[in-house]
Amino acid sequence: MIPVEEALSRILSAVRVQPAEQVSLTDALGRVLAEDLVSRRTQPPLAMSAMDGYAVRAADVSQAPVTLDVVAEVPAGASYDSVLKGGEAVRIFTGAPLPPGSDTIVIQEDTERDGDSVKVRESAKQGAYVRPAGLDFSQGEVLLPAGKILNARDVGLAAAMNVPWILVRRRPRVAILATGDEVVMPGDPIGPNQIVSSNALALGAAVRVLGAEPVLLGIAADDRDALRDMARGAQGADMLVTTGGASVGDHDLVQSVLGDHGLEVDFWKIAMRPGKPLIFGRLDETLMLGLPGNPVSTLVCATIFLAPAVRAMLGLDPAATGDTFEAVLGADLPENDRRQDYLRATLTQGENGQPVVSAFPKQDSSMLRLLQQADCLVIRAPHAPALAKGAKVTCLRIPTSAASF
Repeated sequence: MIPVEEALSRILSAVRVQPAEQVSLTDALGRVLAEDLVSRRTQPPLAMSAMDGYAVRAADVSQAPVTLDVVAEVPAGASYDSVLKGGEAVRIFTGAPLPPGSDTIVIQEDTERDGDSVKVRESAKQGAYVRPAGLDFSQGEVLLPAGKILNARDVGLAAAMNVPWILVRRRPRVAILATGDEVVMPGDPIGPNQIVSSNALALGAAVRVLGAEPVLLGIAADDRDALRDMARGAQGADMLVTTGGASVGDHDLVQSVLGDHGLEVDFWKIAMRPGKPLIFGRLDETLMLGLPGNPVSTLVCATIFLAPAVRAMLGLDPAATGDTFEAVLGADLPENDRRQDYLRATLTQGENGQPVVSAFPKQDSSMLRLLQQADCLVIRAPHAPALAKGAKVTCLRIPTSAASF
């Protein structure tokens, strides 16, 4: 068995960053920029009015009251191109460009209109209510850096930058294959000795949230020919993820069958709980990650190994998936054995505001409900001593929003 850190290091060293592809801005949400995004325009391109009112020269309204001649009216989308002279004003609306020669806006609340003249009741300083050209950004500025995961605000900014197409990292294709005679898909007839398969669907959802494209291959029976034929569906994928069949029993066929068809195994045992029987290798040009069959083991291993691997494929920092923090124990913990342990736990807030973590009394790897209810995983190093209530421990946060894994 190898340590968790070594296993993750081997996986990440085998990962290659995806090439770039061009997509429309309408398809950019959630994608990872493959290059810096440079503004194609200055915003605003000209000095603009920030309020409804009158464009004037500051020298004409330094003292008030004063009456000016209204020579034009400029709504947003129009302009007045003549140079504003002394004693003149232009009726202007929010978003309209300032006429040449003007440098100040008097808001309409400080004026009285009388036909073709306006009385300015309050003086105004030069530049009042004016948005200068380039207030937001200028042409040629890098506003969105390579490696950025684009959110809705980023898409809006890119549109304002007048960028219609962008280069992003291609989504990794992750083929997912469940194995075992004992599992059936939700909704299918269930035999007396079978259970409903949740692993493939959960992994597919996780892969999609991570920014990759899941390819669900179905369930392969515990039969060499069936497993071989269904695994062929992974051809062209960047990674094949299997669940179940990763151990050494007579019916655990993944390593044996795929080994006969080109699988080069890097390692297949990790000193961790849950998730000891985990396979990693390469099947021709496709990376292969064989996860245990128990639902909790599958998702814990996906959190620790699959998520960083997908991020690395997208050119992102793989360590960003590991949101660890310190908390104090809400109950005693016994000493640990030689495997690194990941205990499902809930979080509460102590009297001093410090997070308090309480591991579930039962940690059986088939109990998916407890993983769904957990806020975090308590990480216990191999051979960690017994800890009393109130001791500090390191925890791995489990994201709860659908926007993150």
